[in-house]
Amino acid sequence: MTMGAVRAYVVAGAPATGKSVLGAALARAAGAAPLDQDVLTGPLTAVVAGLVGAAPADLDDPRVRSATRDATYAALIDTAAGCLAAGVSVVLIAPFSSERSDPVAWNALSDRLGAPDGIALIWTTCPPAEVARRLTERAAPRDRRKIADLTAFLRSGVLDPPAVPHVAVDTTAPLAHQVTAALTGTGALAPGR
Repeated sequence: MTMGAVRAYVVAGAPATGKSVLGAALARAAGAAPLDQDVLTGPLTAVVAGLVGAAPADLDDPRVRSATRDATYAALIDTAAGCLAAGVSVVLIAPFSSERSDPVAWNALSDRLGAPDGIALIWTTCPPAEVARRLTERAAPRDRRKIADLTAFLRSGVLDPPAVPHVAVDTTAPLAHQVTAALTGTGALAPGR
């Protein structure tokens, strides 16, 4: 039996830019396991939020972030590394704020994953006005702090492009076009970095 390429696709971007939607569609198209940080770690993060006295859905509460950031990423990355070691491609879906802004952190992530046939960062892009509309429309509890001061949130640098090589995908395009852009842009993945 011949196995296909075993790759890691890291779908990152600001909140409400369409990471989860694109990530799920990309996983289907690539025959990869979709690993969404919110799905994998959300229930435990909510428990921690309750323990530190935060609202269970307020993932932006500084007490929740400081208590869970490292653990939630470790769970996501370790799950992905296990899939990759078993010969299963993965699509990791999370903000990856540190990794996308620091080449050293990106290289550490790449090394940790050990994707035999490469790793690619897919950056979800969306105009600020559309991000604001999506955040307001979905009105998720996790977005309350962002919605409370949209101007400050949008100017915080959260929409700035990554400092590492990436494939930018416009998430206002039809979903099929987004997937094609992601796959076309990552077609020449190099092993490792």
